[in-house]
Amino acid sequence: MKEIINRVAESQLMTFNLEDHYPEGKRMVLDISQWLFEGFILKEKDFRATIAEHNWEQYKDSYVALSCSTDAIIPGWAYMLIATKLEPFVTMVAQGNLEDLNALVYKSIIDNLDITAYQGKPVIIKGCSNKPVPSNAYIWATIRLQSVAKSIMYGEACSSVPLYKKK
Repeated sequence: MKEIINRVAESQLMTFNLEDHYPEGKRMVLDISQWLFEGFILKEKDFRATIAEHNWEQYKDSYVALSCSTDAIIPGWAYMLIATKLEPFVTMVAQGNLEDLNALVYKSIIDNLDITAYQGKPVIIKGCSNKPVPSNAYIWATIRLQSVAKSIMYGEACSSVPLYKKK
C-alpha cells in the first residue's frame, strides 16, 4: 500500500487568516440624536452642556461608532467634539455605523502588519471566517501581500482560486 503524502503540509504555502487579526473589544454605536433638541436640532450651548455631563468612562477600551439616527444635519465639529471626550477612553472612534468602524479597524491593522514572513512565499488568504471580517479587508490584505508574496490565492488549500503570481 502506498503512503499518503500531505503535499500541502510539506509545501511552503502560508495561510493568511484575517480572522486571526480580529481585535477583541466591545463595539458600540453612540447615537447623538439623543443630544439634539427634539432629535433634530443641534443647539450648541445645550449640546456642549450635555456632553460635559456625560459619563465617558463607560466606553473604556471600546470601539465606538458615532452616528445620528435621525435626518438631522450635524456640523462636523459636533463629532469632533465628542471624539475629544472619547479619546482618553476608547480604542478607536469613527463616524459611521458598526460596519464602517470595523472596516477602519481592519484597515489600520492590515496597514501595520509585519508581512516579512510572507516574503517570496505562496500565500493563501483564507476565505471563511466566524468573525465579522469586512469584505474590504480581503482586498486590503491582497494588495498588502502582493508586494512581498510569490503568489496569492483565495480559499482553502484544497480548493483555492489563484489571484496573483509574481513575474
